[in-house]
Amino acid sequence: MEFCSTIVGGWGFDLGLLPALRDLRSDTDMSNPTTELVSQTAGPLLILATALVAGSIFGGLAKKIRLPGITGQILVGGLLGHAGLEVFDAESLEGLQPLTHFALGLMAVTVGTHLNIRRLRNAGKRLLLLLLVESLVIPAMVFGGLILFPEVNWSMALLFGTLAISTAPATILALVKETRSKGVFVKTLIAAVALNNVACILLFEIARLAARESVANPNATSFVDIGSGALFQLFAAALTGIGAAMAILVFNRIVPRSEKQTTAGFIAILLTIGAANYLGFSAMLACLFMGFAEANVNRDRNSVDRLFSDFEPAILTIFFTLAGMELSLEHAAKAGLIAVVFFAMRLAGKLIAANVAMGLAGATKRVQRNLGFALVPQAGVAVGLVLLLENDPVLSAERGDLVSLFVAAVLTTVVANEVVGPILTRMALMRSGEAGRDRLRLIDFIHEENIVTDMVASSPEEAIRVLTGIMIQTHHLDPKIRDSLLSSALEREKEMSTCLGGGLAVPHGILPDGENMVGVMGISRGGFMFDTPDGKPVHCIVLLATPTHARERHLQVLAALSRTLGQDPLVQRALFNAKSPAHAYEILHDERAEDFNYFIDEKSGEVEVGKV
Repeated sequence: MEFCSTIVGGWGFDLGLLPALRDLRSDTDMSNPTTELVSQTAGPLLILATALVAGSIFGGLAKKIRLPGITGQILVGGLLGHAGLEVFDAESLEGLQPLTHFALGLMAVTVGTHLNIRRLRNAGKRLLLLLLVESLVIPAMVFGGLILFPEVNWSMALLFGTLAISTAPATILALVKETRSKGVFVKTLIAAVALNNVACILLFEIARLAARESVANPNATSFVDIGSGALFQLFAAALTGIGAAMAILVFNRIVPRSEKQTTAGFIAILLTIGAANYLGFSAMLACLFMGFAEANVNRDRNSVDRLFSDFEPAILTIFFTLAGMELSLEHAAKAGLIAVVFFAMRLAGKLIAANVAMGLAGATKRVQRNLGFALVPQAGVAVGLVLLLENDPVLSAERGDLVSLFVAAVLTTVVANEVVGPILTRMALMRSGEAGRDRLRLIDFIHEENIVTDMVASSPEEAIRVLTGIMIQTHHLDPKIRDSLLSSALEREKEMSTCLGGGLAVPHGILPDGENMVGVMGISRGGFMFDTPDGKPVHCIVLLATPTHARERHLQVLAALSRTLGQDPLVQRALFNAKSPAHAYEILHDERAEDFNYFIDEKSGEVEVGKV
């Protein structure tokens, strides 16, 4: 049940998780008078200012040459840090550990909020298959590649394999925000990253304890301890994170003032990380569970990560620049060919696992072809687990040479993955067609989770009842308004049929003021056999629910749906035969759909037809 408390939250490079890099390096060369002077006088505020200025400048320059801003921030950090000029020494950088720990906890919470069960309702098959295939294929490929080296035994190869599963959520989140990406691909990517990190931590713990068992030591643990150690991680993290989320929820209901809520969120993250470190379980899992609980319980969606959204760009810039300062390439020579094979097998495993899993799940081609490239970045989780192994008293004492080789190979690969990975992730986001789409669109309220394919209904009234239930569930509406919403939609249907012809029906109900306009879509390939004005079966039913203040947008949506889905045979064919909700969402939000699902200027309320 031992789990090193140094795993603080490493979702990306973690300044607090990289003392191993310093252990592998010789002491700072203090013969350089400039280095000595700066090292003695540099304080945390000076380092923060330097990181923010340098990271902002080089991040902007990287974007100008079509590289991720993160890559520029990491590279300039490397130039200023251990791999370059060593402007600041290790002791100065260690003073910033609390900030990096808080940033990592905040990112972990953000990742957890993307595990909203309602939003992932239609993505469950994709995510579970990906988690299963990643957990089998990647360890198998890495194990098979490294077991061929005579200096790597089976237990060490297994540790390499389980470690390879993780992806760096901090990098993924930063690139999604930088490219303003939104859609099925992004939803799948972020949720998959959260899940593969949980799997990585649990499987690595099992592999580590199995390696201890293989060492002829009277203190070796039993296989019962192996399983209990992993379960302890999961249970303790879940209890702490969910407990913190519930406390915040209660506080926010009692104290509605935003500044007080921000303070409470700050305290909750610090307490969660501190408790995890003190009790010896994973802080990153605890923060992830905090975000997960908030996303699924807090109807107001005033989650912790949103409270800090104004500070997020500065936090991320400092975070990745400081990460670059901690890089060291001196361990690469020791790792040698093992690191090269580890990197190659992990990359191939990510690509194969994502392609196979998405193919089995029936995902869209854009998701299937690009997801593997987006999962390449790897950093803090891997470094934290490396330190766990390095601090293991049994393995370090009996297999010290192997542990040292393992540390060198992993840290070398982490450097490669965090330099090459962001480039591949950005490429995948661009190729997915979802970059630049995180903006308000006319039909922006219909997401994958709000769509049902192969829907069955014998009458318009039955269809409205079914879709009303889906609307309450997937839009997280108050169940108390269900009856009034259903009644208003059924009354409207009695007054006049909402079948618009061309296989489209758009019934609509009324929401209380204060709510936002929402909608759900039901699709049937065979068609609903209703009485329609043109005698054609209905294939698509869009139930709209609108408050009185959004009447103008309601009319815009109604006109756009009627003009396109009700009259355009190309759109009709594609949508009415959609294989899954993900395929239907892609049709509604594709570039070709901008003629009817156009972008809206959020400030002026005016439309931007055809603009991206």
